[in-house]
Amino acid sequence: MRNFNLLLGLTVTSLLLSSFSYDNKKTANTIFCSQENMQYFENNTSQIFFDRIYTSQSLINAGILKPHQNDTLKSNKVKSDGTAENQYALSNQYAKLQKVLEKYQIIEKNNQWKKIDIDPANYKELKPTDSGAVVRQIRERLFIVGDLKKDSKSEIYDEELMAGVLNYKKRYGLALNYQLTLEHINQMNEPISNRIKTIKLNMERCREMPANLTDATEYIIVNIPSYRLFYIKDGKSEFESDVFVGAKWSETEVLSSMVDKIVFSPYWNIPQSIIDNELKLKMYADKNYLEENNMEWNGGRVRQKPGPTNSLGLVKFMFPNQYDIYMHDTPAKSLFLLEKRTFSHGCVNIKDAKGLAQAILKNDPDWTVEKIDTAMNGEKETPYELKNKIPIYMSYFTAWVSYDTGEINFFDDIYDKDRNAVQLQNSNSVVMD
Repeated sequence: MRNFNLLLGLTVTSLLLSSFSYDNKKTANTIFCSQENMQYFENNTSQIFFDRIYTSQSLINAGILKPHQNDTLKSNKVKSDGTAENQYALSNQYAKLQKVLEKYQIIEKNNQWKKIDIDPANYKELKPTDSGAVVRQIRERLFIVGDLKKDSKSEIYDEELMAGVLNYKKRYGLALNYQLTLEHINQMNEPISNRIKTIKLNMERCREMPANLTDATEYIIVNIPSYRLFYIKDGKSEFESDVFVGAKWSETEVLSSMVDKIVFSPYWNIPQSIIDNELKLKMYADKNYLEENNMEWNGGRVRQKPGPTNSLGLVKFMFPNQYDIYMHDTPAKSLFLLEKRTFSHGCVNIKDAKGLAQAILKNDPDWTVEKIDTAMNGEKETPYELKNKIPIYMSYFTAWVSYDTGEINFFDDIYDKDRNAVQLQNSNSVVMD
């Protein structure tokens, strides 16, 4: 009965959270990232999925996966070498993950995933030229997973190991430096069984990709946990950029849509709740507050005028969705220096938004680089309806095989979707009283 109550509790909690999200998301997401918020943040399938314990449908029911239109594996034939017949990256991601899964299962079977032996209480950050048994253990691990081509058995943190550490950090979405903190060692000591579960879960997520994306010649994909945006065209990466996404209390939703409009020099229409709860008090204390913050009254509402200090930056990208989420530029560039970038109210903030606009409009004779610059630095909002809409997918992949290197990347489960899946697995794997 206790286990049944646990399952019931998880289900009720999921429903309550879902209800709260749908009731409040539109209000929350229109807040986005105000300039003051930015200043605050700146300062401060080889086996049945999970051993047949639960299915894609149970994950969908729990809100962990989104319902899919079609099974992408049915729409893409697979060759004998495990690659898809067409060239596009999304369609063969499942096969790539499956190959990595087999590799990790062999590592597990051969007991090669050795724990790195440290005393957490006395551990000091490792850096180049340091030495000791722990260095040798780290070297062995990086060799086993492929970050090093050979294992010299050396206990000295040398240049060879430095290169391996950089590759490891790149695959895990970490800051590219040579320091190895306790947090990094704890990450390396994550059981390989957990990594295998993560790979399997993300193989299932491949099945949930929208069918129109897997065969598209042009699309945008944002991977939320990796804080990265990719614009793919004709099977190649046309443009990439770092992003930051919604805070845990205001998640960037997994969704698919079509980018249909670019708005240069956008206004930020401030939600009434912020006007009532914050701005009115500030305007009362300082009669010049609106002018000093490039704001104005507009039909009984307050909006922030276009300009470099506008909270939406110099350009935004629109796509219809029920969550009022869109992508936009940001003046808070220093936030991109951080490893974990969950700061917004749900929208995706793009580090190089200008670059994305140029990439999308590259072959549009009506939009030269000079015209884009002018429109982004205008005093009035300039909307532009795209001649060809671009599919976009806000995805949640915590394991992903790189297009170019074929290496597996793991990213933090920032919204606990993987963790919730494991809890669901555990609750479904017990016999109820």
